[in-house]
Amino acid sequence: MCLLDKDPSNGAGLKYSWLLELVSRERALQCGGSSRRVPSRTQAQLPPLKQGGLIPTKPFKASSPNLTLKHTSNGGAVGVFRHRMAALHGLKQCHWTGIATSHLHTSSRASAKEHYKMLVLGGGSGGIAMSARMKRKFGAENVAVVEPSEMHYYQPIWTLVGAGAKSVASSGRPTASVVPSGVKWVKSKVQEINPDTNTVRTDNGTEISYEYLIVALGLQLHYERIKGLPEGFEHPKIGSNYSIQTVEKTWKALQNFKEGNAVFSFPNTPVKCAGAPQKIMYLTDAFLRKTGKRANANVIYNTSLPVLFGIKKYADSLWDIVKRRDLQVNLRHNLIEVRADKQEAVFENLDKPGETKVFEYDMLHVTPPMGPNLVIKGSPLADEAGWLALNKDTLQHTIYPNVFGIGDCTSLPTAKTAAAVAAQSAVLDRTITKLLKNEKPDKKYDGYTSCPLVTSYNTVILAEFDYNGQPLETFPIDQSKERRIMYHMKADLMPHIYWQGLLKGLWGGPGPYRKLLHLGMK
Repeated sequence: MCLLDKDPSNGAGLKYSWLLELVSRERALQCGGSSRRVPSRTQAQLPPLKQGGLIPTKPFKASSPNLTLKHTSNGGAVGVFRHRMAALHGLKQCHWTGIATSHLHTSSRASAKEHYKMLVLGGGSGGIAMSARMKRKFGAENVAVVEPSEMHYYQPIWTLVGAGAKSVASSGRPTASVVPSGVKWVKSKVQEINPDTNTVRTDNGTEISYEYLIVALGLQLHYERIKGLPEGFEHPKIGSNYSIQTVEKTWKALQNFKEGNAVFSFPNTPVKCAGAPQKIMYLTDAFLRKTGKRANANVIYNTSLPVLFGIKKYADSLWDIVKRRDLQVNLRHNLIEVRADKQEAVFENLDKPGETKVFEYDMLHVTPPMGPNLVIKGSPLADEAGWLALNKDTLQHTIYPNVFGIGDCTSLPTAKTAAAVAAQSAVLDRTITKLLKNEKPDKKYDGYTSCPLVTSYNTVILAEFDYNGQPLETFPIDQSKERRIMYHMKADLMPHIYWQGLLKGLWGGPGPYRKLLHLGMK
């Protein structure tokens, strides 16, 4: 270790107090004498990306992907020394120049209990996938992931769990088994993110500083926004495939259904896996037909949306199924209250404010309202709606260039799915690689997402599309048709790809295979 890298607060460092004075004077000159300026949220200091002491040299805007740097001859040690001196003595940062692809205000390493080059917030699909990728990039000892949950779940399979086709046990594994080996697992909940000081505070009071941050905190479920929930789940005949606590209640309600209305809801908010609320409707219809109960059942799908599905090609096929199977679809109907003791669900007509309709039910599946993660919403990282504000092409934050994001917590204008996370992980990995080399990101996320629309216990319509709502199909066939092979891919192949590919940072979506299967035409 270079002696300059030692903390000057200890005995060894005190011998270099003359260097502190020298650095302080140099900083004063860089800042224009005594008139020091604190970096704004759009202009900031670049931390050493690697050994070599990088110093920005030209004016910049944070949104710019370019970076002009020069190397200092004395390596990274002086950069680390200056960084620690500033934190230790509370020196205000001057207005650095340079086109910054990464920004770091004074990092509170001296006051923070822990420090990592790459800090990942969230241990869901995006967080674990990026932890694995960042381990290979930075080394395991330089990466940490903050996640409070003891169990990690493959949530896309919960549609089949709620229909009795898969067990809930098959959907989960211990978090310890999916966190990449050697990567630090901080078993806490994120309490506060402060990108101006490059620190994160957890619910146990620990402060962690970082050089780079990936935010993968997912979104928030809000059952409580529906009057009568979540306490209504204590009653029978009601379930939800969106929560580990309630997914098995869906299967129990389906098994115990006798006759009457089976009602399914879609909320008036953004949701993750927007196809899931109607997938369970199709599976319920199939189950009731199989058990001889369909003749005495009304299968009703009440959605707040003005369409059955957002992509017309697939919506047309779904409408054909709805008509053929005698399913009732009510558009612009939003669930506002559940009277579980009376087995009644109250929906508002969004096209006629104040008008409500009560549906009696013998089975009710609730898709809860959803919203941005509250920690992000309360931080400078959020956009006006509370989502993580990202450049939709590079997945880099729009204001803080050393902050990145992935998955359901982001502002990206595409459907929130695990398939989207896979494609995003490959793009984000490439973005960070380029920035570490002081190069402009050359790969853009096209908004790819996928929704395997389960229409029975052996058929699926595989919807794939981009930012523009245009089909972006992997296979050289018409994927808007129900197919058995797509069901087996959803039920059997995709879970394997998830556990062994995505979470290990080895699966970045089907893009390369799509190009191959379409002979380079897509």
